[in-house]
Amino acid sequence: MKKILVIEDEPEMQRNLLTILKLEKFNAIGAGNGRAGIEMAKKEKPDVIVCDVMMPEMDGHGVLQALREDPNTASIPFIFLTAKGEKRDVRSGMNLGADDYLTKPVAKADLLSAIAARLKRRSQQTTNEFQPDFSSWEPLAALGLTPRVAEVLLWVAQGKTNSDIATILGISESTVKKHVIEIFSALGVETRSAATVRALECLSAK
Repeated sequence: MKKILVIEDEPEMQRNLLTILKLEKFNAIGAGNGRAGIEMAKKEKPDVIVCDVMMPEMDGHGVLQALREDPNTASIPFIFLTAKGEKRDVRSGMNLGADDYLTKPVAKADLLSAIAARLKRRSQQTTNEFQPDFSSWEPLAALGLTPRVAEVLLWVAQGKTNSDIATILGISESTVKKHVIEIFSALGVETRSAATVRALECLSAK
């Protein structure tokens, strides 16, 4: 049974999320603030963490940073919960190393889909020949890409949509589309999947 940690300071929101997860046969556990969440993450080693951004004691960004700095929790998939319109928070969180984000109020289907995607990707990374390091776009510059285009490819390789990438990088969706076309041209590929394979090869190189 996969273990999911929900870090959320609003009792009703936390209760609703935990109920949804338990009904889907997850081992769901909760923490009411950032500091408690860090302690629980280190003790319980969850398979996925779902964490609110705005919280007392320590906000979600502080939680993510603390967990990424600890080798024992650094690789745990991390999904942010953010209020609608908090694009700056989304951008900051993704740049700190979050794996995904969900906008409140969270629909059940979106929550389960995001968790399933993170669990699947983690499973693939542990069984796949690729062991990519997503901490920097710089290795992708070796593919003949400009820094900004390489940064877009870094997020494409993590399964982000053009809309997601626009939010993360603070640029328009049309600009993202333009950069994706540049990626296809530079790599000699025609699909996001093919571009992702090339990126993973590059990011996995020792």
